[in-house]
Amino acid sequence: MTLAWRETSRDGAARAGVLMTAHGEAQTPTFMAVGTAGTVKAMTADAVRATGTAIILGNTYHLMLRPTAERVARLGGLHTFADWSGPILTDSGGFQVMSLAKLRKVDADGVTFRSHLDGSGHRLTPERSTEIQYLLDATISMAFDECTPFPATEEEARASMELTHRWAGRSRAAFVPRAGYGQFGIVQGSVHPALRMASAAAISALGFEGIAIGGLAVGEGQAAMFEVIDLVVPALPDGKPRYLMGVGTPDDLLGAVARGVDMFDCVIPTRAGRTARAYTRAGVMNLRNARFADDAAPLDAECTCPACARHSRAYLHHLFRADEMLGPMLLTWHNLAYYQDLMRGMREAIAAGQFGEFAAACRVRWRAASPPG
Repeated sequence: MTLAWRETSRDGAARAGVLMTAHGEAQTPTFMAVGTAGTVKAMTADAVRATGTAIILGNTYHLMLRPTAERVARLGGLHTFADWSGPILTDSGGFQVMSLAKLRKVDADGVTFRSHLDGSGHRLTPERSTEIQYLLDATISMAFDECTPFPATEEEARASMELTHRWAGRSRAAFVPRAGYGQFGIVQGSVHPALRMASAAAISALGFEGIAIGGLAVGEGQAAMFEVIDLVVPALPDGKPRYLMGVGTPDDLLGAVARGVDMFDCVIPTRAGRTARAYTRAGVMNLRNARFADDAAPLDAECTCPACARHSRAYLHHLFRADEMLGPMLLTWHNLAYYQDLMRGMREAIAAGQFGEFAAACRVRWRAASPPG
């Protein structure tokens, strides 16, 4: 059996399900913690598991540079190397290559680039990206794509999309099918409706185990992002998982799930945790703010993570003011736990046929909260 997804309930376009893989199951909608270089920053694997996270991400670009995919393979694969027995999804490296505008050259066959670490030269093609992900033992591999920057004219977006489609076909041909493993293709086309529809059709036709929507959350704004999702999701296969790459804020997640998306990843909760920003049921708080210096209340009274169950806002404020590494560790744990609690609440609301009410209640609480800071 290849990797598969099964729907368990639906409420409008929002749907709950289970993703079945060689490394265990994940309930969807799911938020995947970003572990770019084989680690979720400031977290042990046990801590990540304790948040309720089912899937973590690794990244082809970063891991091919260090410690190298071949070394990870010799050491037992990324699951063993990173102490993560659950599913791992690996980004193909396309987004990172896009960000290296001054260090890379794109041609029809692939990308030549210089490492941001030491300037050494490297080459990524669809075949090499797929091979690296195989060596890493990724449960879910991503097809190599060109992530279209924003803004892009329709002509620029079309050329980028067509390159992505050619690379998708080559990635699919290079993928080694194994029981419980899968590969996702990526829909591109920027914010241009005709291109997005053409891309959805082309990628769906290649037989991937799942479909990702890429090229969003790159500056187009939430309204434009939702317009693209509204257009693309109905054009995707109904019985396969849908993954919105690089998204997002809690409100983004609510809006995308309402439109039929199943899987998400984003650096927001972990990056925010390292910079003293906490996502809570009462909105976003900046724990560096002086107003928390004497605040004995828990960060979020409904959260059971160690930051909330064992410490006060005042203590967390102190840790960041004192530049103690425990502050980022505790707040990263909390933010991931909050995101997982939010996803769990969405799954339960979908099953109960109350997703709209759940989303509205979340937004009311966020709006009613005191100003962030």
